[in-house]
Amino acid sequence: MKKLLSLVLLLATISAGAQEVKTMEEALQKAQAGSRKIVLYFSGSDWCAPCIQFKKKFIQSPEFQSFAQNNLVVLQADFPRLQKNKLPLDQEKANESLADQFNPKGIFPLILVLDNQQKILKKWEGLPQESVADFILALR
Repeated sequence: MKKLLSLVLLLATISAGAQEVKTMEEALQKAQAGSRKIVLYFSGSDWCAPCIQFKKKFIQSPEFQSFAQNNLVVLQADFPRLQKNKLPLDQEKANESLADQFNPKGIFPLILVLDNQQKILKKWEGLPQESVADFILALR
């Protein structure tokens, strides 16, 4: 029972770490309010193996979550294909708008670091090859 409780608390802490948002407007508000950078990543969460790896290895890592808590706003523009994972229509439209602006070539995954004026500071096309620690260093 103690192990289960510890696991639940750990997962709650990890999921509460990064400031994840659903829209660019919300990301900009939080970034400007807290002098944070925005990590915008384009993902096919149910069909793109490198996208799934990126989320597991980088976004969900305790090191990333810890760093993101005070330094980043995380925005995932997801494009699932399976009907059961279909996003609400307003979220689909918001993600399509982000793709039109930042990912017109349809690269998956595409990871962008933006300032609070939406200027691209750093870009990864495909799964980053560096370690989580080096990835975090590149976000500073």
